[in-house]
Amino acid sequence: MEPMEKCKQLDTSPSPHSLSLFSPSKINVFLRITNKRPDGFHDLASLFHVISLGDTIKFSLSPMSTKDSLSTNAQGVPLDDRNLIIKALNLYRRKTGFKQFFQIQLDKKVPTGAGLGGGSGNAATALWAANQFNNCVASVKELQEWAAEIGSDISFFFSHGAAYCTGRGEVVQDIPPPISLDTPMVLMKPQQECSTAEVYKRFQLNKASTIDPLHLLEEISNNGISQNVCINDLEPPAFEVLPSLKKLKQQVLGANRGQYNAVFMSGSGSTIVGIGDQEPPKFIYDDNEYSDIFISDAYFLTRKDNEWYQAPDSVGVTSGRERNSTEAVQGAFR
Repeated sequence: MEPMEKCKQLDTSPSPHSLSLFSPSKINVFLRITNKRPDGFHDLASLFHVISLGDTIKFSLSPMSTKDSLSTNAQGVPLDDRNLIIKALNLYRRKTGFKQFFQIQLDKKVPTGAGLGGGSGNAATALWAANQFNNCVASVKELQEWAAEIGSDISFFFSHGAAYCTGRGEVVQDIPPPISLDTPMVLMKPQQECSTAEVYKRFQLNKASTIDPLHLLEEISNNGISQNVCINDLEPPAFEVLPSLKKLKQQVLGANRGQYNAVFMSGSGSTIVGIGDQEPPKFIYDDNEYSDIFISDAYFLTRKDNEWYQAPDSVGVTSGRERNSTEAVQGAFR
């Protein structure tokens, strides 16, 4: 039996009064949709991997005894119990009987509607933080199991950073990183978003790939990332919802002269990922159509046993016209 991972207390006091944590995002290196479930959800099989683009969340104990208070730099992000951070804290209190409420400052860098799991990462980070304030009474496994009650992707972040996920995404098989962690990548997200519900509504199982996802995992583990293994069954319906996203991927592929090992969409969109180089193609800078696109370099990220993910030294976030990072991030939420 594997030893149960416990959360490591971050300081020597009984519990901290404030805590600032990095809240990472993820990409789906491949995403197979394998079945339509009776409950209306879809079964998937996917290689999830945490990446270095992330938010920063500061949690402070609140004098309020009835609700949490959330503030953020990003426009359009709900600040009430529709937000996954608040949902996660409410879930933690229900599970443990913890009585404390929090003042939360969310410094958002991961755009919404991107297929990067930014909100799910926020929720996982909130569960980890609440457990720190409560003397780590819950194991990491318990946090992972509880997380599935409020979202499909949240449980993944309690892996060590790389996982083969099945079910709705909540069945998480922690695996050693199959890809070198220093592999560079660039993330390119247009202002337009794909509605996840609309993408799944247009998905047709009989038109999906038939390749065994375990074969894809084995191929990546043995030979690395290539275009033929980065299959995303949600690309065709997402490209129906947002034809300009299909055009972006095709343009990146057309401009690729060995710059990228693979170009693909993450999750249900609308981020196009280029693996192998941290720079976007030149046309992104030259074409006015992409003047407001969100761009960030990134690399794969893992965490150590009993510790949360650590913020990278630097991640370059900009736009197609090289505005500063604050302007680029704000634009991503308009």
